[in-house]
Amino acid sequence: MNASSDSTNEHQPVDDFSQCHVGILRKLDMLNELPALLGPAARAREIAASALEFFREAIFEHHLDEERELFPAVLASAEKGAERDRVQALARQLTDEHRDLESRWKRLEAELKRVAKGHDSHIEVADIEELVRRYRCHAELEETEFLPLSQTILGRNSHHMSALGLSLHMRHAPKKRMTPI
Repeated sequence: MNASSDSTNEHQPVDDFSQCHVGILRKLDMLNELPALLGPAARAREIAASALEFFREAIFEHHLDEERELFPAVLASAEKGAERDRVQALARQLTDEHRDLESRWKRLEAELKRVAKGHDSHIEVADIEELVRRYRCHAELEETEFLPLSQTILGRNSHHMSALGLSLHMRHAPKKRMTPI
C-alpha cells in the first residue's frame, strides 16, 4: 500500500473544518435575515400596544357615550310611533353589537399583550380580521342610519342638541376634588 491510498481511505480531519464552515455559513445566512425582520417585529409590537391602549381608552368610552348619552337623548326626542320604534330597534342592535365587539376584543387582549411585549403569541389572525370586519359594519350602520336619524331628531330642537353636547362635556370634563373648608 502506498501512502496516497492510505490517506484517501482514512478520515481527513481537514474535512471536519470544511463541514463546520458549511454549518457556520448556513447559520450566518439565517442571521443575515434578521435585520429585515426587526422592523416588522417592532411594528407588530407598536401596533399591538397602540390597539390595547386605544380600545380601552377610546372605543369602550365611545360605546359608553353612545349608550348613556346619545341613544337616550335621541330616544327621548323621537316622535312616538314608527320613529321611536326605529330608534329603539337601532339602539338595541347597536348596543348588542357593542357587547359582541367588546367580547371579541377581550378574547384577543391577552395575546395582544404578549405581542406588545415581544413575546411569542398564539393570536388567531382570523379573530383579528373578524373583529375589524364586524366593527366596520357596525360603524357603517351608525354612519348611514343612526347618526343621520339622530341629527334629524335632535336637530328639530336646538335645546336637545345643546343638552346632549353639555352632557357629553360634563361626562368627560376633568373632575375637581372638593376640599373641605
